[in-house]
Amino acid sequence: MNWGAISIALGMAGAALVAAPAAGRAQGAGEPLRLTRRQAVDTALARNPALAAAAEQVAQARAQRVQDVAFPDLTLSADVTGEPSLARPGSNTGHDLGLGLLVPFPTKFHWRGVMGSADVSSSEFALLQLRQQTASQTAQAYDALLVAEQHHADLAEGRRLAQQFLDKTQARYGAGTVAGLDVLKARVDVAQADNDLIANERDLANARAGLNRLMGRLLGASFEAAESLEVPPPLPELAALEEDARTGRPELKGLASQRRGASAAASLARSFWMPDLSLGVAQTSAPGTPNTYTTSVGFTVPLFFWNHTGGEVAQARHREQELSASYRDLELQVDQDVRTTYAAAATALRQALFLRDQLLPEARRAYQIALTSYGLGGSSALDVLDARRTLLDAESQLADALGAANDARADLERAVGRPLEPVAGGNSGEH
Repeated sequence: MNWGAISIALGMAGAALVAAPAAGRAQGAGEPLRLTRRQAVDTALARNPALAAAAEQVAQARAQRVQDVAFPDLTLSADVTGEPSLARPGSNTGHDLGLGLLVPFPTKFHWRGVMGSADVSSSEFALLQLRQQTASQTAQAYDALLVAEQHHADLAEGRRLAQQFLDKTQARYGAGTVAGLDVLKARVDVAQADNDLIANERDLANARAGLNRLMGRLLGASFEAAESLEVPPPLPELAALEEDARTGRPELKGLASQRRGASAAASLARSFWMPDLSLGVAQTSAPGTPNTYTTSVGFTVPLFFWNHTGGEVAQARHREQELSASYRDLELQVDQDVRTTYAAAATALRQALFLRDQLLPEARRAYQIALTSYGLGGSSALDVLDARRTLLDAESQLADALGAANDARADLERAVGRPLEPVAGGNSGEH
């Protein structure tokens, strides 16, 4: 069991719980909550209701293990004898008192304890898997908010440029150097920019609501991101990530725990020939005679053994084979998941770098040339409007690409089962 990974995850939750009261005071004072991506993830790990439910399932598994290895309770029996009539219970001439105890074969306690421990480990790894998924989803929701905010900034800048072009067009129209149609086109362009900003408000609201839900907050609660969109660091080598996934994915560890439990269940089923011991002590009392005592010892005899070998023993054996096949299939799924998410992260990183370093600078240069040429009377209004739309489209593509690159990295961390640390000389996809 990888207790280190679980301890680290629980420690992160503790840190978030410490930070949560301060965040609550800031919100109560009327200030919007302002968190970094890491703080948002820690808050989600500490307050997400689904994680709380999974933690309760772990507690249930631990309680069930205590029950599985518990010693059987004593049985107490009593009867009265010699009653001449059922309607006269007090007319008995004697009574018996008995005390019984069923003692399972000692090895059965061991195998049940192993099964219970395996169930506890499996539920703990299921909780760890859910924590990693929640962390990945929260990081992606945070990036979605950053993308919406970047779109808002780009649209606001586009609106400013549209208004600037309208002012220049009106000045030229007043000087008689352009037709009134150019002014009309410029006004339509400003109106379109205003409409795009209105639509962006919906995207911002939805992004905040999605992030608040993951962090266990009211959907309409105010929130501000303390970071901005950036190109993520280069990726480590694929081979190292595949090896980390094979040893670190909670699904594989949880299934391995289930296999240990199934093996213990098979051993317990094969112990059917080991008898449980039944012990009993009874006291018999009758008027005029001394008390007598009876001691009894009994045990089960598996006479019809084929019922056991063809029943619970066969079922346990096939369960082991099922889990072995499932483990081999899950290993292949994990490898494919890492390769798929790695390819997506590498491609998204390359696209973000291309848009940032090549496409967007060229689009800005083309717009400045068109605007300058229009001021000198060399370009038409359509040339300027087309260049501005190209610039806005390039900015929008860059924002989406940056969000996709960070989302893909977060998804790759989930696939690997641990946070990614940038490696010097790592494969950044810049080729």
